[in-house]
Amino acid sequence: MIEPARLKSLFLELVQIDSHSRREGRIAARLARELGGLGAEVSFDGAGAALGGETGNLIARLPGTADAPALLLCAHMDTVAPGEGVKPIVEDDVIRTDGTTVLGGDDKSGVALVCECVRVCRERGLRHPPLDVVFTICEEVGLLGAKHLDLSRVRARRGLVFDSDAVGLAFTRAPGANHLEVVVRGKAAHAGMAPERGVSAIRVAAEAIASMRLGRIDAETTANIGRIEGGRATNIIPDEVRVRGEARSHDLVRLAAQTDHMRACFEEAAARHPGARVEVQVEAAYQPMAVAEDSAIMRLVVAAAARTGRTVTAAGMGGGCDANVLNGRGLEVVNLGTGMREIHTTGEWLKVSDMVAAAEITLAVIQLAAERA
Repeated sequence: MIEPARLKSLFLELVQIDSHSRREGRIAARLARELGGLGAEVSFDGAGAALGGETGNLIARLPGTADAPALLLCAHMDTVAPGEGVKPIVEDDVIRTDGTTVLGGDDKSGVALVCECVRVCRERGLRHPPLDVVFTICEEVGLLGAKHLDLSRVRARRGLVFDSDAVGLAFTRAPGANHLEVVVRGKAAHAGMAPERGVSAIRVAAEAIASMRLGRIDAETTANIGRIEGGRATNIIPDEVRVRGEARSHDLVRLAAQTDHMRACFEEAAARHPGARVEVQVEAAYQPMAVAEDSAIMRLVVAAAARTGRTVTAAGMGGGCDANVLNGRGLEVVNLGTGMREIHTTGEWLKVSDMVAAAEITLAVIQLAAERA
């Protein structure tokens, strides 16, 4: 019942609507028209005002045709840079970028397949539970839309988030993350005439990072230094450097240990250079997610996949998504793969057939949720 050509067409339209974080106004308006035309009650919460964005989270509520608990379908509208002026290239079953931008399959593949499933339900008169569609803002800058989502407008307490790659996997486990922002302070001096009088903040930061455990720490933990800014000129000993990084782990004890290690590396490097000092700020970005493999939503997904002749298995992932936040706020959701590949790169691509498969499983979830009621 999923119409591949229509799903593909909507996806191609959506990826060509610019929607960097905090600039989701145009795509939100387009999706409000789409869902409103299907009989949904569409509203926006106050997340946009709180986060300095163009729009809030889109919340669309469709009445059910079966007496069943409401089901949540969630994806995010924002994309990462470079994501403006996307020119998708279609090669048979594959849609890819032209190499100058991301594609935006993260997460417009999820957005498009949710819209297609809603359309099929309405046009075919399928039995379905009440549906709460939530398209969030600012997911790519710290899951901020989900953190500010007005849950009083959402009836569902169980459902699906669409924000991962592999079709056939439902991600039930994901790490928590701490973000680190470090200011390394040294002492400025003329680099040619009086370098002895200076303390190089760049050198202190370099020593700290060189001594740090980064990358894959263990099976559950990763760490990264992602941004460094500092210095004013080649003839000035740099007196300030700003460093941003992160630690992630499925285990809170290991997350704390890695964060403490990264902090200690900066403090110890500064201690070796009299006159240097560091300021380390740690923000708990989001908590780990762990949904039981025999949870009600996972049983529903597995049974729905079987109905379509496919299998879906539970898995863990290394990234965070809106599901982390929603589970932390009392909902029961898993993250279903949509087929997006090489996300956050200018080599991003996906197969339309993968997106269709995810949509067919989702439609089966919706129908099965109505039947089981």
